[in-house]
Amino acid sequence: MASKKAHRGSGIAAGALAAIIVANAGAGGPYYVLALLAALAGRWGGTAPDWMEIAWWRSKKKYRGAARLWIKHRTVTHWGIPWVTLLIYSYVSLNSVWWAPVAFGFACGGMMHLLTDWPNPMGVPWIWRRHSLSMWRSGRLESMVIVLSWLGCGLFADLFLAHGANTVRLFEFVAASV
Repeated sequence: MASKKAHRGSGIAAGALAAIIVANAGAGGPYYVLALLAALAGRWGGTAPDWMEIAWWRSKKKYRGAARLWIKHRTVTHWGIPWVTLLIYSYVSLNSVWWAPVAFGFACGGMMHLLTDWPNPMGVPWIWRRHSLSMWRSGRLESMVIVLSWLGCGLFADLFLAHGANTVRLFEFVAASV
């Protein structure tokens, strides 16, 4: 798994992207309150697959570590299908129900969590079994994970706002300077 720092940083990036998409879809609400809530929900969703495993009703003193989990780590809460389903359903419902922008931000954060856990050896169960990219061990390269998540969210934001025009200009600039 990526570190808490990486999940928080990438969750904030996902929340910013969610807020941009919500505002661009015209579902930001008065004074863009729902877009702001989508951004906050994205940050919250960035850590959700991990905190949803914790049995908060058990005593902290009596149970420590894995004993405080009510389900095994990286099982149901890290499964890709529910997160993708929530993401798609909330996106389609953006202008239909008031809570859809918040659910969309939460789903964006949850998806970012899965994407940041995917490269390590433990992997995530996208459809059935766990799959791993086996690129690095848990807790390593967290700065790179955060930078890549912000870069990816920036590219998606450019795609939604400017249809990728700024990304094309960036690649042209880089190609001309090399």
